[in-house]
Amino acid sequence: MNFSFLHKYQDYFLRGAVVTIILSFFAVFIGTILGLLLTLLRRTNIRPIRFVLNQFGIDCKESNNPFIKFLVDGNPIKFIASVYIEFVRGTPLLVQIYIIYIGVPSLLGINIPDMIVAAIALFLNSAAYVAEIIRAGIEAVDKGQMEAARSLGMNGRRAMLYIIIPQAFKNILPALGNEFIAIIKDSSMVSVIGVAELMYNANTVRGSIALGLEPVIVAAMIYFVITFTLTRILGIVERRMKASDIR
Repeated sequence: MNFSFLHKYQDYFLRGAVVTIILSFFAVFIGTILGLLLTLLRRTNIRPIRFVLNQFGIDCKESNNPFIKFLVDGNPIKFIASVYIEFVRGTPLLVQIYIIYIGVPSLLGINIPDMIVAAIALFLNSAAYVAEIIRAGIEAVDKGQMEAARSLGMNGRRAMLYIIIPQAFKNILPALGNEFIAIIKDSSMVSVIGVAELMYNANTVRGSIALGLEPVIVAAMIYFVITFTLTRILGIVERRMKASDIR
């Protein structure tokens, strides 16, 4: 194998690695915010149609029409959030990238930079997975915590915001770290739309030096170093969190 090209093209790999890390960080950061919102929407009991009708003094509780009862008692907010999560989790990331890359500019009639498209695709994808992580974290919190908060006079919203969610995030921090690692690896897919991340730059080097395997091996080693380092850091954080719980 010939790796003599590294002294000339090392900047390509380094710049690609930096773009990969930055893109992945923002994807998980924004995805976590959206994921929390999706989780709360899935847990909401708001009936918007019933609320609007009640504002006009219309009471449909006594209606025997099944369609009207479905509309009034239905929770479209929860339904939409659930459908979004299941759709994203059930379709390949590459398909989602193409949908956003081709569909959004067509709908809006404007050109969107490839980097922005990549970021949107990644954080929308991450949001669905983070929503499930947060849901599991909330359900892992002892139900007595909510009961204790309510007994102190807190309503459900304040108890969720100040008591349940902080404990849930402490529980899911390692899982969020794993999501960050997964996004770093999945970000290689945005190379298909021309984003100059690590895999795209590796392919650029391949075309320049007419070597098929060596640039890919270099990219693989960089991915490994990044993910291995993050895994070790997450392990340290998790052990310290467990130690603090013991105290």
